[in-house]
Amino acid sequence: MGSTYKIYDQQGMYFITSTVVQWIDVFTRRSYADIIINSLSHCQKEKGLQIYSWVIMSNHIHLIISTKEGFNLSDTLRDFKKYTSTQIVNSIAENNRESRKHWLLWLLKPKEAITFWQPENHAEEIRTYDFFVQKLNYIHQNPVRAGIVDKEEEYVYSSARDFCGGKGLLELSYFH
Repeated sequence: MGSTYKIYDQQGMYFITSTVVQWIDVFTRRSYADIIINSLSHCQKEKGLQIYSWVIMSNHIHLIISTKEGFNLSDTLRDFKKYTSTQIVNSIAENNRESRKHWLLWLLKPKEAITFWQPENHAEEIRTYDFFVQKLNYIHQNPVRAGIVDKEEEYVYSSARDFCGGKGLLELSYFH
């Protein structure tokens, strides 16, 4: 991991990509994606997280985020990843309808330690409105490029609906 993708300004706005280890398609199940939504919502309320745009794909998430004054973005992401790792792996273990349970647990919890997210956040600082719009469009077009939906606003696990006149699953902050 190069220093190019490190969070230097803890109150800066960043485009973040977090990927499941080995690019495992975990978020094909709504219950696991909902853990991400609930945790992001909690981080907004309790950890000063500001979300400008987001998408949950089958094996990774993209976010444009920052934190309010007095909060630390790196700490918030660390806590988010630790919590969601544990919750998702526990949910997989308890899900009697999960056809991939043994395989997923073998990959995500090879011994007693959970390894869910790849360690890096692939953070790119957003310093200009043009770069913000580029990353916003990239995020919203991700499900379209993947062939999941025809129109970005059709994808439930994305902020695209908010930008197309609808209401998404998370409260958004706006670029200023």
